[in-house]
Amino acid sequence: MELFEAIRRRHSYRGPMQDQPVPREDLLRIVQAGIQAPSGYNAQTTTFVIIDDPKVLAEIAAIDPRNAILGQARALIACVAPRGAEPGSTRLFFGVEDCAAAVENMLLAITALGYASVWLDGWLRMEGRDAAVGRIFDVPQERIVRVLLPLGVPAQEEEQHPRKPLDERAWFNRHGD
Repeated sequence: MELFEAIRRRHSYRGPMQDQPVPREDLLRIVQAGIQAPSGYNAQTTTFVIIDDPKVLAEIAAIDPRNAILGQARALIACVAPRGAEPGSTRLFFGVEDCAAAVENMLLAITALGYASVWLDGWLRMEGRDAAVGRIFDVPQERIVRVLLPLGVPAQEEEQHPRKPLDERAWFNRHGD
């Protein structure tokens, strides 16, 4: 799929998934797209956990059975970032931004390969879920699971929600002109 088509088609999918596995080759291509994302100071601190074991997927889904997409996913990619700047560092910290750039690249790759996903981060920030997921993945204490991307082959077609027109969101030379 051509890049601008993937951008146009990418959407947050929370619907049912077909009962078919996501090949590891595709999962590695998706994560490689995340690795190719820019990072502050080129520090490349974002790491990834790729889950395709149905037992581990079920363990994650059991954290909150109300979150249907986690129970539907045939694979999951976790974006793991440092909790903050290294002690004594005088550099600005870009862990959140680095993770976000990687996630967007992966979402575009997911779309281009014919899969569907949704960016889950708010869910992680409630009720200690980030720590619970981190324990399942053996994430070190100095790192945090920032985003989960549950994915699979969508069972139904959906389209991107409408976007505001360009002239309401972008201007040349001055904001709002």
